[in-house]
Order: sequence, then structure tokens, then C-alpha cells
Amino acid sequence: MRRIVVISDTQMPYEDSRALRNVINFIGDYQPDAVVQIGDLMDFPEPSRWNTGTKAEFQTNVLRDAEHAKRKFLGPLRDIYDGPLGVLEGNHDLRPRTYLAKNAPALADARFFDLDQLLDFDRFGVELLPAYHPIAPGWVAVHGHESKGMSPIPGRTAASKAAKAGKSLVMGHTHKLAICPNSTGYGGKLKVQYGFEVGHVMDVRKAGYLQGGPANWQKGIGLLYAGQYGATPHAIPIEDDGSFVVEGQRYGALTRNARGHFVRAA
Repeated sequence: MRRIVVISDTQMPYEDSRALRNVINFIGDYQPDAVVQIGDLMDFPEPSRWNTGTKAEFQTNVLRDAEHAKRKFLGPLRDIYDGPLGVLEGNHDLRPRTYLAKNAPALADARFFDLDQLLDFDRFGVELLPAYHPIAPGWVAVHGHESKGMSPIPGRTAASKAAKAGKSLVMGHTHKLAICPNSTGYGGKLKVQYGFEVGHVMDVRKAGYLQGGPANWQKGIGLLYAGQYGATPHAIPIEDDGSFVVEGQRYGALTRNARGHFVRAA
């Protein structure tokens, strides 16, 4: 079976640095058959609707944040993993291009502020994937912003979009971590479609626009075991210390000495 690691909503530079570092190290140890980041790799807080009309609107942080993502994610990941790496665009990834289209349309057709250019995808061997990318047999991947509608219940948004797509669907965008199956058929002949929301890898304390933090968000990543005719989803929760368990092994756990003090990893 092919093993596909799915990451969403790192929201750089607002990532949970410890959790993301653990995810990268896990990928290096696990060596999956593919890694897919399904959107909002970047937050791009400037420019956004949160700072329109403020001095932050005029700060030159887009290039700074892009360099941060290359230094903290793409570079370290490529140092230890040379397999297929794909990225979908999320609504936050599109912020620079959206801002240009609205406020400087004469410059909007230039590609300098497209995500693949800002993050130098060619250099890092990253494939820019389209929405509804066929990630596994019977499965498609989206970020989740492409169509309207969001449920407050984890998994239900993905299940609804899966029903519309007619395929099992993995997505981000909701920052929720859940698998929601839906069965159709009769007489013992059932077809199961999965809606899979893979959580986020964000440090919510870094994002001032959240004003006190989100409700009902879960940190995590996803794993798909893909066979010839289908795939089995696994949701992997990330704990407060940035660690998580895959196939019985904990990655990134903080360790303490006999006195209960944290000690550095070897």
C-alpha cells in the first residue's frame, strides 16, 4: 500500500514550530510514498482584510514570510525527504494575488506573487496541485474554501463536500480533525464515502486576529493508506507538547529527568 501524509493549515509564520518540526522529522523517519500539503501553507497576514486601512497594510512582510516558509518547512523537509511533494492553494495562500487584483489590477497578471513563485517550488521540487486533486483511488483532495458551507461539527463539512463530489474527500480549511463516513445502498450492498478533515499545525497564540483563540479546532495531520481500489484514512492528533503517535510509535515527545525537569533530545 502507498502511504500518503497529508498536512494542512500550517499558516506560516503562525505555525506551531515544535509540532511542525516533529512532523518533518516523522516524515524523514517514515519515508511515505507522498506528502501533500492541502492548503494554507501560508497565512500571509499582510495584506488581509484584518489590517485594511492600518499601517500593517503597508508593511513588506510577504517576501519575509515566504523566506520563513522556505527556511523552516520546505528546506528542512527536502533535506530528509526526496519523495513526491505536492501543495494545494488555500484561501490564505491566495491573499497576495487577491490583494493585487483588488487594489492594483494593472499588476495582477504578473506571477511574482503567486504561491509557487514566492516559495520557489521549482527549486524544492514541489508540484502545485489543482483543487479536487485525485490523491488516491476514489479520493480527491481540496483545501475547502472552493465552495461555500461549513459545519461547526468536525467532519461534517468534508462529508457534505464528499457527497457533492461523488468521491471520498480529504480537506483542510476547517482546522478540525475528524473522519466522517457516509454509507449508501441497500440489501447489504453498501458504498461508503469518507469526509476527512485533517486539522491544523498552527500556534493559535501567534495570530492576533483570532482575538482570544478559536473554538473547536484540533491540531493534527492525516494519513491515507492507498491500495489499488481505495484508501483508508487515519486521523493523527497532535498533543499540546507537539508529539503524536503513528503505528504505535510516538514522535517528538518531550522527556523529563528524574526530577521532572525537561531535558533536551539527544
